[in-house]
Amino acid sequence: MEHAIGAGGPGARAVTAITSALLADGPLLRSELADRVGLSLPSMTRLTRPLIEAGLVVEDSESVPSTTGRPAKRLDVRADAMHFVGVKLTGTEAIGVLTDLRATELRSLERPIDDRSPDAVVDLIVALCTELADGMPISAVGVSLGGRVRDSGFVTHAPFLAWTDVDLGRMLARRLDVPVSVENDLVSLTAAELWFGQGRGLSSFAVISIGAGVGYGLVMNGSVVNAPDTGLGLGGHIPIEDNGPLCFLGHRGCSTAILTIPGMLSQYHAATGREIDYDTLIDRALDGDAVAHPIIDTAIRGLGRFVGLVANLAMLNDVVLAGEGIRLVTEFADDVRGQAHTDRDPQAAPVALHIDDSGFAPWARGAASTVIPDSLAAAAAHALGRS
Repeated sequence: MEHAIGAGGPGARAVTAITSALLADGPLLRSELADRVGLSLPSMTRLTRPLIEAGLVVEDSESVPSTTGRPAKRLDVRADAMHFVGVKLTGTEAIGVLTDLRATELRSLERPIDDRSPDAVVDLIVALCTELADGMPISAVGVSLGGRVRDSGFVTHAPFLAWTDVDLGRMLARRLDVPVSVENDLVSLTAAELWFGQGRGLSSFAVISIGAGVGYGLVMNGSVVNAPDTGLGLGGHIPIEDNGPLCFLGHRGCSTAILTIPGMLSQYHAATGREIDYDTLIDRALDGDAVAHPIIDTAIRGLGRFVGLVANLAMLNDVVLAGEGIRLVTEFADDVRGQAHTDRDPQAAPVALHIDDSGFAPWARGAASTVIPDSLAAAAAHALGRS
């Protein structure tokens, strides 16, 4: 009974594997898809037919040669078959996007968070979802924030929002009447890079973000690593500069002190007594400013060391760099790459840097990405069950 549908049934598992493969690597020929998920070609044809009839999967208009000698058509998810809202929460604003099944941004909105109480933030998210949807049916909503989240909804700690033990997922689900997932923002961003971003097509890679904090995400063998301590910011206090400044926890020369925007700006303020913004700091460093230049030079060296350390310990060769501090990389990518290679064995493969400089939009798309695979798999299983 290969078609049997039910919780964990073989049909449900098969369509989950099919839709996951199409999301990750589509479009694919049926034969390619069958090889990836371990099904026979007749079974693949039988399982995908109801997905096509339901409008979840489509055939390419153009045929391509196949191993059988007969023209074949590639399959892919139908991007506009379902729609999702992703919301990224910072300590000061909510960034929302409406996406399709490919997490393509269709609409976006940004709203300030004037009241950080959970009830007020829930009201803001609901208003964002309503405005973004504009009457369109929404399949699910994903929310991401900096902090520790368990069970895809219960926020145990969110330092930027000053929250402890907030059941945000349940609060939102009662108001929105669709499935809701709440995740750590680095987990969400890493998922977005895996499914639809810089990491698409890579089986293993790391994500490092620099900005208000330092974030670290990891994909191994096609899966996002999500450990119990995810959300504590464990990548934020890696020692990288022996004689560097202290971070707010008293760690000398750690990644927070060296690589975060507040850390760099506080160094400049301590040396000059003047307040400047991040872009001005980099501009002054490029102009050879006697204070700004060594701060940025230390950050470049520190980021390169961080990249090399991650590549060495995780035994991978691809690193995605993102975050609101990404200008450090776009201006000095060769220097970051050079430092990373300095810290590796000369015979090791080069580390490839994949730069995501698209701002906060990927973080909101990442929030949507956390709900897309399961939502599509559930819709596909339902379609198969009705066939």
